[in-house]
Amino acid sequence: MNGTADLVAEMRQKKYADLLPRYQGVDYIEEGAAHLTEAGVVVGGRTLSADRIIIATGSRPHMPDIPGIGTVEVLDSTGLLTLSERPASLIVLGGGYIGAELAQMAARLGVKVALVTRSRLLPGAEPEVAEALADAMRAEGIRLETGVSYREVAAQDGGVALTIERNGKPFTLTAARLLATTGRVANTEALGLEALGIETDRRGAIRVGPDMATTRPGIYAAGDVTDRVPFVYMAAYGAKVAVNNALGLEPMRYDNAAMPWVVFTDPQVAGVGLSEAQARAAGHEVRTSVIGLDNVPRALAARDTRGLIKLVADAKTDRLLGGQIVAPEGADTIQTLAMALKMGMTTKALGETIFPYLTTVEGLKLAAQSFDKDVTTLSCCAG
Repeated sequence: MNGTADLVAEMRQKKYADLLPRYQGVDYIEEGAAHLTEAGVVVGGRTLSADRIIIATGSRPHMPDIPGIGTVEVLDSTGLLTLSERPASLIVLGGGYIGAELAQMAARLGVKVALVTRSRLLPGAEPEVAEALADAMRAEGIRLETGVSYREVAAQDGGVALTIERNGKPFTLTAARLLATTGRVANTEALGLEALGIETDRRGAIRVGPDMATTRPGIYAAGDVTDRVPFVYMAAYGAKVAVNNALGLEPMRYDNAAMPWVVFTDPQVAGVGLSEAQARAAGHEVRTSVIGLDNVPRALAARDTRGLIKLVADAKTDRLLGGQIVAPEGADTIQTLAMALKMGMTTKALGETIFPYLTTVEGLKLAAQSFDKDVTTLSCCAG
């Protein structure tokens, strides 16, 4: 099916007669650009008026402003994944979640990959975590060019050439294809938001409050079009908050304090809560704990000790504030730490919790114990 109109059409054909009553009286218009006015939503030559409006127009890939980039074909994540043939080589612009994932994926398919970024790999992650992943990617033959500025893009020998600069010295990389993973831009420019006093940030994302309401009474927003976290599960959560508040159902507030996030590289990177820098910026007196996976029995047994665990806590209260992990099974481990943060656990309480032996998640206990102990001196299951 192509959308809600198709869904309703099938319902009307009696295929889903039991669901049809839920959609009676609802207007569906799929064609034509829409914009907001004082009277409501104007689309397809009609004006739809309502007491409450929810904007969910999503986002699109951002193309970096580099001289010459318009002269070559630039792939986005969708374009890369729908190529009919594997390119011999690839330059990846951007070192965030998507750039890291796609760079490693392409490399493991036999593509020669260079990842280029203005800052560092995973700039939102803890420096120790990002460096551990960088080491793993370099070990697989992925070229990482970090801390550079983009000078120029040009077509060359049937491929692309990217000139970059570091410390005042330019140099050029060449590849068969160029992939941009430099973030996303909210689809808001044609909606007429400014005229209605609906505020947006520098990338066009709609500013919303904890109830997902915009700065215009009666208008809400949800998903990638907002200034909230751009994860699919958080978009769904934000939509639930917006709908409940817009329709006057159960009052809800958007809360991502214990929101886990994952980068599906190998090893995986995952985190929840505040980083050390964020905790200090929030005014906390901070304690941290960092242990390598060579201290985790599961990693030793699996003979794969790539990675580490870092925990952040408030020095005065001992309460956990956040943590990150880079490990082959980090994605499945982070939810335990998310629950610990949600319950307001201290490092002492986490360190005294019983964890099953020979699991990656046991590393959280060891990291918590290492705030006050040298875990390298402990025997198996000691605590």
